[in-house]
Amino acid sequence: MKLSDGHIEIVCGSMFSGKTEELIRRVRRAIIARQPVQVFKPQIDDRYGISSVTSHNGQKVEAVPVARAQDILRLLEAHTTVVAVDEVQFFDHDIVRVVQTLADRQLRVVCAGLDMDFRGEPFGPMPHLLSVAEEILKLTAICTVCGNPATRTQRLVNNNPAYYDDPVIMVGAQEHYEARCRHHHLVPRREQEIALK
Repeated sequence: MKLSDGHIEIVCGSMFSGKTEELIRRVRRAIIARQPVQVFKPQIDDRYGISSVTSHNGQKVEAVPVARAQDILRLLEAHTTVVAVDEVQFFDHDIVRVVQTLADRQLRVVCAGLDMDFRGEPFGPMPHLLSVAEEILKLTAICTVCGNPATRTQRLVNNNPAYYDDPVIMVGAQEHYEARCRHHHLVPRREQEIALK
């Protein structure tokens, strides 16, 4: 793929798998190559400050917080050639159209986000983004129970697994979440709720 070709790169996985760290690495490489970069994040993610994207290990890059996906197009600067979007799963489904518009304009678009919610189900616009991307990198974490590769995010409430019918979106880090493998990922009431659908 030529550098001038517009395309979409998705970095996904569970919490604590290094998604934001990988997004920051790609952003820094683009900056070293003197490519004009803009980084965006959803306003809802204020864990480490509102105007930066920060990995769990403390790496940081400046970012513009936006309320809606459409705001990215409105705030895009004319000279930008690389657009990075962190926590992309929190955006409305319009993010799919926005990133495709950017790629169609010959921009490189790098998105990072959770591919599954705490229930182990596809998260927001991620399934659609994965289907239109030219490049996908799925990262794994380490299961906090057994040490095997973890692909799921375990939400904890008072140190117990969250129920299936709890709200999907709850911004947090280690105080509320752990990485888990398929075997140790627990979602009480899941079977009952799925049976009712």
